[in-house]
Amino acid sequence: MTPPVRLLVCDDHAVVRAGLLALLASAGDIEVVGEASSGEEAVALATKLHPQVVLMDLQLGAGIDGVEATRRISGGPGAPHVLVLTTYDTDADITRAIGAGATGYLLKAERPEELFAAVHAAAQGRTTLSPPVASRVMAQMRAPAPQLTDREQDILAQLAQGLGNREIARALFISEATVKTHLGRIYDKLGVDTRAGAVAAAKERRLIR
Repeated sequence: MTPPVRLLVCDDHAVVRAGLLALLASAGDIEVVGEASSGEEAVALATKLHPQVVLMDLQLGAGIDGVEATRRISGGPGAPHVLVLTTYDTDADITRAIGAGATGYLLKAERPEELFAAVHAAAQGRTTLSPPVASRVMAQMRAPAPQLTDREQDILAQLAQGLGNREIARALFISEATVKTHLGRIYDKLGVDTRAGAVAAAKERRLIR
């Protein structure tokens, strides 16, 4: 008889974790060996509990996010595989998660059977992508999205909230001149010449939420 897949669940919402644990218990061939409410806790428990798979949310509140936790967990000899389970399917999120070493990327809207199958696939090192995510990955391969730096993404997010240069500078603890420099680079990458154009292009390409 094949032993159950050892799984660690990481999500910062206690109610979501409880729901996932109850759902996974019904699978029969998946054993949840631990649960984490933060990226740092997930990294520590992955080292301590030696799960085969870590089910990782991307947005984890304070501390490191799911992408950074994935990067710290993945890659080493005998390291567990990380299966992302999130509500976000932006190009930026998908690219960052896969680049950090995620084996699979599932959306929380998937059916339970799809989640169970993805956990088993991840345990074997096989990739599973939700159909919308797979479509976005293929679209990126055909026409790669502009590669924005983390700082440029931060500024775009502030821009989308309607903040001016001075407010963005204060929020990100940088100078207004630095904001202007980054905006110029963002405009070039997106092929626009206005703030509104940058926000519209970024949303259309799902570079920001």
